[in-house]
Amino acid sequence: MHSRSTRSGLVEFELVKNLLSIEQLSPAEIAVILRQTADLKKNRTKKSDKSLAGQTWALIFSKPSTRTRVSFEVGIRELGGESIYMNASDAQLGRGELIKDTARVLGRMIHGAVIRTFAQRDIEEFAEFSGVPTINALTDDEHPCQILGDIFTIKEKREDIANRIVTFVGDGASNTAQSWLFAANKLNFELRIASPKRYQPGSKLLKRAGGKVTCTDDLQAAAQGADVLYTDIWVSMGKEGEEARREAELGPYWITESLVKLAKPDALVMHCLPAHRGQEIDEKTFEAHAQTIFDQAENRLHVQKAILAELARGT
Repeated sequence: MHSRSTRSGLVEFELVKNLLSIEQLSPAEIAVILRQTADLKKNRTKKSDKSLAGQTWALIFSKPSTRTRVSFEVGIRELGGESIYMNASDAQLGRGELIKDTARVLGRMIHGAVIRTFAQRDIEEFAEFSGVPTINALTDDEHPCQILGDIFTIKEKREDIANRIVTFVGDGASNTAQSWLFAANKLNFELRIASPKRYQPGSKLLKRAGGKVTCTDDLQAAAQGADVLYTDIWVSMGKEGEEARREAELGPYWITESLVKLAKPDALVMHCLPAHRGQEIDEKTFEAHAQTIFDQAENRLHVQKAILAELARGT
């Protein structure tokens, strides 16, 4: 991590060259991203930040996407850059080319990469061999841009996340849950994961993440007094063959009106989308909290613009 002086004489922190994980970020770096996010959102129609002017970024997606792809493409364009979209069938990666070879080629032609794939190691290897800023747009292990956008949404609505209680309901071993794990220690909030035992994070991961984290199969206890109730789909991409089993085992772990009543009166209900009403959340609860949920979706654009701008400044 490097520092830079601002016009006011204050010292801010620059991001590391890539954003691959919440784990790699310091609290100071997260604070920089969130401040930049607020500025970009507030001034979206008033002034133009062209941090990516003259740059071309590749979006390399091995998994399908709606919000992530659109928010990154719009964000790159608004920052003055251009984007190239490549799915698995467009790239030689889909035909067996080594990731490090693809990375070495693209690194000579593009200015940065946004990658949505399966293995965390693949994106780390791309970053290592490409030499260009690389952003994790989702892997099986982490979803850092989503969680940064969610944290910004909580701060936007409740001023701060520190000392609050975030309860994650559902698959506690998912990529979003893992990113929440790393965020809890860095930003000093309590994280409760309400999942069946086989869907809870392992002891090694919990020890690595640190922080105030509780894992329980008692959903009602986890929701009691929570500031935020958060959920995600039960069947992530690549796990479609487990759908029937997951629906049976995770069936009781969903957000309903009765669960919301156990949380604080002003508790936020959040969902990172897409939502399967009747599974991880019921229809009435989803619609009652739709404003927050779709604010989350919009904030992906603003936080990703902040990440892009910070990485561009660091090159």
